Amino acid sequence: MKVLVTGYKGQLGYDVVRALKEKHIDAIGVDRDEFDLTNEEATTSFIKKIHPDVIVHCAAYTAVDKAEEDKDLCYNINVLGTKYVASAAKEISAKVIYISTDYVFDGKGEEPFKSTDTPNPNNYYGLTKYLGEKEISAILSDYIIVRISWVFGINGHNFIKTMLKLSETRNELSVVSDQIGSPTYTYDLSYAIVDMIEKNIKGTYHVTNEGFTSWYEFAVEIFKQANKTVKVNSILTKDYKTLASRPLNSRMEKNYPMKLRHWREALNHYLKEIL
Repeated sequence: MKVLVTGYKGQLGYDVVRALKEKHIDAIGVDRDEFDLTNEEATTSFIKKIHPDVIVHCAAYTAVDKAEEDKDLCYNINVLGTKYVASAAKEISAKVIYISTDYVFDGKGEEPFKSTDTPNPNNYYGLTKYLGEKEISAILSDYIIVRISWVFGINGHNFIKTMLKLSETRNELSVVSDQIGSPTYTYDLSYAIVDMIEKNIKGTYHVTNEGFTSWYEFAVEIFKQANKTVKVNSILTKDYKTLASRPLNSRMEKNYPMKLRHWREALNHYLKEIL
């Protein structure tokens, strides 16, 4: 079996390739250096040349606030790029695992969103990821949509790295406490994705580490585990202005049989890797 992983230089793509190779599965990680997702001809020819059995499509425009101003590029990558990947996959009968997000939901209420709930994004990034989902399901019959949230991994930027960086120069921070979700370690998530590939399943799945928390509680736990003395103040989303609105409720009902460990345990493992 040959698996093509887009967005290899990102947090999840890197770990998916590593997990696949650990399982001795032929994995090819690619990023924007290999082909331009917004170029249909380049995307199609590259995928046809590699001719994978499975494509794990991790590549995406993920700058949530910038997306509100850079809508064309966000759309071209997240919607058109996904369409090009799906169309090329169909031509060679390859399966696509599309990585989506909790941001496809509006964040209302307090109940975890089910995989069968109707998406209703409240920012442009979330809208493009939902439109990407629709491209996948319209073009392919053999696909998996994996919705994830609050990811952290070795590669790229994430909340944990930001908190640790700020702790070098600040001894007091304010963090929002009314956005609730599940921090998700790409190292753990990658094994679930490999499991999906090996089991040859289909459908839409919510996959995150166990447990729910707020960004405020997450920050407190990061500093506690990292032995950093930082006072964390709790603030509300309405008092922390951003270009893009954020969902207050990012809880998702996990519906994949393979359970990931609790986010606190995952955080502990991650900190040991990066500190």
